[in-house]
Amino acid sequence: MKTILCFGDSLTYGANPVAGGVRHAHEDRWPGALEAKLVGKARVIAEGLGGRTTAFDDWLAGVDRNGLRILPTLLESHGPLDLVIIMLGTNDLKPFLARTAQEASNGMRQLVRTVRGHHAGQGLAVPKIIVMSPPEISDTDHPEMLGHFGGSAAIEQSKLFAKWYRQRAEEEGVAFFDAATVAKPHPADGVHLDAANTRAIGEALVPLVSELLGL
Repeated sequence: MKTILCFGDSLTYGANPVAGGVRHAHEDRWPGALEAKLVGKARVIAEGLGGRTTAFDDWLAGVDRNGLRILPTLLESHGPLDLVIIMLGTNDLKPFLARTAQEASNGMRQLVRTVRGHHAGQGLAVPKIIVMSPPEISDTDHPEMLGHFGGSAAIEQSKLFAKWYRQRAEEEGVAFFDAATVAKPHPADGVHLDAANTRAIGEALVPLVSELLGL
């Protein structure tokens, strides 16, 4: 059986877009949906944390949200791995962090290189890697959420995720998937996904994952 690590933020965690709403059920989070569709051919590890960035420090957080710093620990605890899927970058757009999709893509590149370096340094086979650009941010009536991410500028930058992430994936020779082609945020907050949309990401990944792992 293959082992897949899904590394992400609240969209991987399964955060509910409705204020006070409960976390999505395991089967509705995209890693859970992916595992179900692979019907016993792979174990899928969901590693999502709300607010996580690609490689930037959020000093307002009570936990470490810097993905680049925590990734080696997770690779060690969950390895060996056959595939790592990374979907991060939405939080990078916050005005006190990286602000742009281009800078987020630079953080993503470092994450890819960290996966490779960790495994090569231990003499392990380097897992396949999928760089996944997040769904776009949308307008919302939520009184604070859009402003927290930088207003209309964040919406425009989120539309550039696919462009920059595809470029970084090509440069690094890894697979790419654009989550915005199958999922969009709920209007309740313009960032997070309802159960159907987060589930759609996992289901849409099945052909690519199957191809990469020879399933």
